[in-house]
Amino acid sequence: MATSEQALSDWCAARLGRSGVRIERELSGGNSNVTLLLGSDQGPLVLRAAPANTISPTAHRGVERESIVMSALAGHAPVPAVLAWCDDTSIFGRPFLLLEHVDGVSITDRLPAAYRGREAVDRLGEQLVDALAAIAVVPWRQLGLAGFAKPGDFLARQVERWSDIRRQSAVRSLPLLDELARWLRDNLPEAGPVGVVHGDYHLDNTLCSRDEPRLLAVIDWEMATIGDPLTDLGLLLMFWGPRAVESPGFARIQAVSRQPAAIGRRALAQRWANATGIDIGHLDFYLCFAFWRLAAVVEGAYVLYRQGKVDTPYARGLEHDVPALLEEARLASQGEW
Repeated sequence: MATSEQALSDWCAARLGRSGVRIERELSGGNSNVTLLLGSDQGPLVLRAAPANTISPTAHRGVERESIVMSALAGHAPVPAVLAWCDDTSIFGRPFLLLEHVDGVSITDRLPAAYRGREAVDRLGEQLVDALAAIAVVPWRQLGLAGFAKPGDFLARQVERWSDIRRQSAVRSLPLLDELARWLRDNLPEAGPVGVVHGDYHLDNTLCSRDEPRLLAVIDWEMATIGDPLTDLGLLLMFWGPRAVESPGFARIQAVSRQPAAIGRRALAQRWANATGIDIGHLDFYLCFAFWRLAAVVEGAYVLYRQGKVDTPYARGLEHDVPALLEEARLASQGEW
């Protein structure tokens, strides 16, 4: 057993009473952090940490955010149980989070064998919305999240932040990016309810039962904040169901939702509104914002590709995907979703 693995095993035994802890394998999923399946004599658990080769001294903060928000949401929303947060870098070389293992599957473009077609997709869609509604209305102040983030002017700050980032590192002409930023500024909804925001909410960031269409847990909370819960609804609906362009960006995400006659975006939106009591009259804005922000975020990877710093199929594919996302943002701004 490697030195860091032995230190981790000893720490888990002393802190959690888990004996024989060992690294089994890396799990897929997660945007920017490492997810490891650990074995122990008492059963499996999961470790989350920033990549070992990161050069940023604050890279662990996303995982720390996960620890804070999932601990607060326990009992209020379907999240994995937080076992421990450790910021002692002598144990594993960097801070890490330990979670109870959830025995489920992440669904993207293929349903588990036990699921049955459209009815399974409908049920998944309803459960996705129900879980998101539960998250949107949690009493976050009472749960200790009052200092977690600054929710004021959430949407305006997001538009300005990503406009500035893309302007400062532009490597190609994307006129729709600037045009839609102006539209978003001109059409900002009045401030509404504030709640916990996952920040990357879609089917791929959940774990579901292998045996039946049942959502077990919402995962990957490193982008969580306090803000406008309608941004999460917009992001979920962005990837759900038929897409508005012939060759959409990131077509694989939630691809199972494109089953013929599966439950649609507007039905899911209304279900969320009924559960939360939050007005959805500005969903054109939130769908546009979701497509636009994703395009602005992932353009950063294309910048690195053009600068010769990365060369992956994902980065190369952004030559098409970013303009396609911006076109869907434009259509959403016109109510075509």
